[in-house]
Amino acid sequence: MRLKILSGGAAQSVVTELAGDFHAATGYELICTFSAVGAMKAKLLAGAPADLVILTQAQITELAAAGLLLPESCVDLGRVRTGIAVRAGEPLPDVASAGALRSALLAAEGIYIPDPHKATAGIHFARVLDTLGIRGEVEARLKAYPNGGMAMRELAQSRGAHLLGCTQITEINHTPGVVLAGLLPREFELTTVYSAGVCAAGTRLEAARHFVALLAGEATRALRVKAGFELGAVQAAG
Repeated sequence: MRLKILSGGAAQSVVTELAGDFHAATGYELICTFSAVGAMKAKLLAGAPADLVILTQAQITELAAAGLLLPESCVDLGRVRTGIAVRAGEPLPDVASAGALRSALLAAEGIYIPDPHKATAGIHFARVLDTLGIRGEVEARLKAYPNGGMAMRELAQSRGAHLLGCTQITEINHTPGVVLAGLLPREFELTTVYSAGVCAAGTRLEAARHFVALLAGEATRALRVKAGFELGAVQAAG
């Protein structure tokens, strides 16, 4: 038996960590596709089969209102911030202020990011470059990948000096070989609420409800915090 999931990369570490225990408890194997949330939403809208989705709260709310998700099933998983990454063992650059971030980016020989058109962090990072007024200067050094997890894996395997990455901290924390240098400065802060919902057209509704409840429940609270989710009061997604 298989449960099909379309998910933004921010939740990948938590979902994959739960896969084995969920299979042992229910007999369901998780068949997951992780990528930029924009790409995952587009796949669902194009008719890709899915039993549940994990996207931004705004997207989940929109899809539920359109009848594509069961509104009562939609729950928040937590907030995820965006940060700057470097390879493990490299000196940590100062990125605590707009000026420091600007200097670090200008000095970088390569900047690894998720899709600047479809990924939450990638779209935001492009705006940060525009605000700093340096997009033209660093454009040739941008290395964009379909999602933040892939960007971080490529950063970890890269060669050369003065390399940085930017994505959501769950993807940084999940990738061996890279570490969080620091969050984006306060004026550029990006905090995204991620939510999950059961697909109205899914074929495994009860199993999907079960997994969503597990994913957002108290039993997985410590796992989500370890991954980089911030918990607490957030506006409901349904």
